[in-house]
Amino acid sequence: MAFKPLARGLGLGRSAWLLPLDLTFRTVGLRYGWLKGLFDHAPPGPLAMTGRLRAERAAWRAVQRVPAYRAYLDDQGIAVDRLVPAGILEKLPETDKRSYIDRYPIAERCLDGKIPFSGTTIDESSGSTGTPYNWIRSQAERHVAHRNISFFARYCFGAAPLVTINAFSMGAWATGFNMTLALNRNGIVKSTGPDVAKILSTMRFLGPGYRYLIMGYPPFVKHLLDEGDRDRIGWEQFTMHAMVGGEGMTEELRDHLLQRFQSVFSGYGATDIEIGMAGESPASVALRRLARARPALRHALFGDDSRLPMVFQYNPLIHNLEVNQQAEVICTISRLDVLAPRIRYNVHDEGGILDYGRVAATLGGFGANLAELGREKDTAGPRGPLPWVQPVQLPFLWIYGRRDATISVMGANIYPEDIETLIYRDPQLSAAAHSFGLSVVTDATATPRPCIALELSDGFHADPAWLDRVAAQFQAGLGALNLDYKAAMTEFPAAMVPIVEAYERGQGPFRLDVGRIKQRRILT
Repeated sequence: MAFKPLARGLGLGRSAWLLPLDLTFRTVGLRYGWLKGLFDHAPPGPLAMTGRLRAERAAWRAVQRVPAYRAYLDDQGIAVDRLVPAGILEKLPETDKRSYIDRYPIAERCLDGKIPFSGTTIDESSGSTGTPYNWIRSQAERHVAHRNISFFARYCFGAAPLVTINAFSMGAWATGFNMTLALNRNGIVKSTGPDVAKILSTMRFLGPGYRYLIMGYPPFVKHLLDEGDRDRIGWEQFTMHAMVGGEGMTEELRDHLLQRFQSVFSGYGATDIEIGMAGESPASVALRRLARARPALRHALFGDDSRLPMVFQYNPLIHNLEVNQQAEVICTISRLDVLAPRIRYNVHDEGGILDYGRVAATLGGFGANLAELGREKDTAGPRGPLPWVQPVQLPFLWIYGRRDATISVMGANIYPEDIETLIYRDPQLSAAAHSFGLSVVTDATATPRPCIALELSDGFHADPAWLDRVAAQFQAGLGALNLDYKAAMTEFPAAMVPIVEAYERGQGPFRLDVGRIKQRRILT
């Protein structure tokens, strides 16, 4: 079906509203200054409404032109022929890997059931859920994604040229290849992958007279700093920024990285949907750090969960986000350049959405000003105030992580973020631990207990007394951080004493992490 009948199907009012705006958005999106100007001045309400209409149009287009999606809706009992564009999203079921991706061939999930050869690429996801998946992209959608990531980097790190060292894994995986193409717009890029020796060699070769942007998974960037210290590279000579992603990051780890980096920002995305769905901004980082320091503010913003979520901002014109009854974030890509549309797609990340005005009002109730949040003492890093840019009025997205990324002991959920927070609060422990993992083990009395496995940094050895001290440290720290754990300690004290195990690099349960893109946090 051609786009012209689709426009008629949307109704005259909607067509008249959206089509001229499409041309405007495409033009404005060509230049960073134009796009930032739009977000600086466009009222958040109309921006969100326009994004919703664009998402409805994308959904209607998928219904009309994607064979697998029509079959999926039919299988879900949706009367496809009775659907109309207005309010269509409320009538459509969620999709995810199991219900949609696994059931239909890749060609059937593309527009008109065809895979165009020219300009098409296939990315592979990391397989963090157990099975790598292949995702197909058109040349146009990749081009827009690269441009948006480039704009995000300019907003966070400034307009001065960058030497970017891409330490994300190279090859078929989506992040590495696409981040190289995106950041090439901002300066020189060398794609080393996660190779410490190559990165250190490159920085020695170029010397400290440049602004460096190091990109990679958060634990790897920390590992790079440790290895550079051992190699006596002299990090203090270099002006460095970091862009991380692929997994969550605690503010304690950010504090650790900020001892060397001028700034550290994370992006949010999923290969299922696309990378660069949202990004940390100076305002979102400051908001999260203020919420860390003020539990009442954290509760007002994010609810009664004791965890501190990651906080991002996103563009509602291209990603329409919803939250379902299970507090999972659902995404519809609103652009029409997507080869295999994702409509109401659920990657099963827990989180929520806050519009800019609500965040500003909530902060005002606590005596803080969103437009000047970077001046708050509680938002500073270990070396002083963090870089600040006037915030854009985009909505905020907060994410805890995948729903199944937890262990449960006696009804108490223990999260990897809890352990990471405790590790990076202690400089000695963070120096000793290269990685960690969580599991539930049964002790000699048949009592299930939380087990924290530590993969030790090279050259560090753990004796039984050290393990006992660390176990007591984790128990006290979890009791202070995690309300579930604190309650369970009073009810099941024997079950809540953690077992701490230590392994040399690549040994024990960490053998399975050798060669993996992402480290596992939940060990089975």
